[in-house]
Amino acid sequence: MCSLSYHKLSVQDIRGQGYDGASNMHGEWNGLQALLLKECPYAYYIHCFAHQLQLALVAASKDVTDVHNFFKTLNFIVNVITSSSKRHDQLQDAQIAEISHLIEVDEIESGKGKNQIRTLQRPGDTRWSSHFKSICSLMRLFGPSCVVLTDIATKGSTSSQKGDAIFALKHAMSFDFVIVLHMMKDIMGITDKLCQSLQQKSIDIINALALVSTTKILLQKLRDEGWQSLLDQVVCFCKRSDILVPDMNETYKHVIRTRRDKDNIIIEHHYRVELFIAVIASQLQELNSRFNKSVTELLRLSVALDPKKSLNVEDICKLATTYYPLDFIEQEIHLLKLELRHYELDVRNHPQLTNSSTLSELCMGLHETRKAGTYPLFDRLICIILTLPVSTATSERTFSAMKIMKTRLRNTMNDDFLKSCMLINIERERERLLKHFPQINL
Repeated sequence: MCSLSYHKLSVQDIRGQGYDGASNMHGEWNGLQALLLKECPYAYYIHCFAHQLQLALVAASKDVTDVHNFFKTLNFIVNVITSSSKRHDQLQDAQIAEISHLIEVDEIESGKGKNQIRTLQRPGDTRWSSHFKSICSLMRLFGPSCVVLTDIATKGSTSSQKGDAIFALKHAMSFDFVIVLHMMKDIMGITDKLCQSLQQKSIDIINALALVSTTKILLQKLRDEGWQSLLDQVVCFCKRSDILVPDMNETYKHVIRTRRDKDNIIIEHHYRVELFIAVIASQLQELNSRFNKSVTELLRLSVALDPKKSLNVEDICKLATTYYPLDFIEQEIHLLKLELRHYELDVRNHPQLTNSSTLSELCMGLHETRKAGTYPLFDRLICIILTLPVSTATSERTFSAMKIMKTRLRNTMNDDFLKSCMLINIERERERLLKHFPQINL
């Protein structure tokens, strides 16, 4: 707030806000988001889509203790196996031996492009897709990975190497690890498509919202109908890998359960309810809270401005009336309807406008053809809506640039030079925006 006052900027003029996912910034109740919304209810908060999925869903799944432990173990296993080029070569040799054996017993087919030699993928801290790829890579290379860990455990050059390998192998060969491995693969397989869509630099909002809806449906279906199929896959995998499968009807025993616990649950209940259903519920809760009805409706109505779609006058006017009443008085809404009717007929005579593929191109086209003066209310609404993408891919790229400067460069330069580098980066973005949108006051 002090910075806004210092630069003589009014909070009431804010029409969008977005952060990098830090809870103290975007907190719904006590964060900066809430403070700004108290001052200006039209500064809509749309969390960075890419982070919205990659950070929120990873964090939500890790709220379940077994999943948190699984990811720590997964990262440890991958680090032990890929920590040196020698172990990487051992992993490749183990893959070749396994592929040769499977071809010999006719379990897999040989041919061009098949049975490629792969490596394990490390899971990243802020990339949901990297977690998915890491799990898939370990499932493909589970046998060769165990061979490498066994070799290190028996032939390691130091006691610490042997100890790490034994620890990793012990957990990898446990039923707890295998069932979470399969479960997270199924869940991430559902959410990965949405993740990839929301990471695109130019997001088709309507398709992204459709993917949000289908993701929720598929997760709910997995929760209701997917347990038995998952359990069958895990049991089959364990039998192939000589992993002990517990009796699902026995009483579940946990180290933190005390003698005072009267509710004796069976093992299947623990894995199905306390793990499988709990993780999916956390994913659905995050998706519902992040993609709330208000934000979803705002984005849905914003699609009415898409130049690739037919003009929907009612949705455009509803967008202005419902979400930006301070920018459009009642009389201007009536004038906006008239403008849109004229624009709908006039736009056909201007190829530069009809050939626009994005909203930003349409905005530039209106100014280059001097139609912004003819349709000022329509142009005003477009400029306001153009603030929303700043909360999607643009903000993530900005914070990524800041991270590079704050971490990698800060250790090799003094504070004055660092400030200059940050200023140059900000000025570059400012010049780029002014070039495309000269009407924006920066």
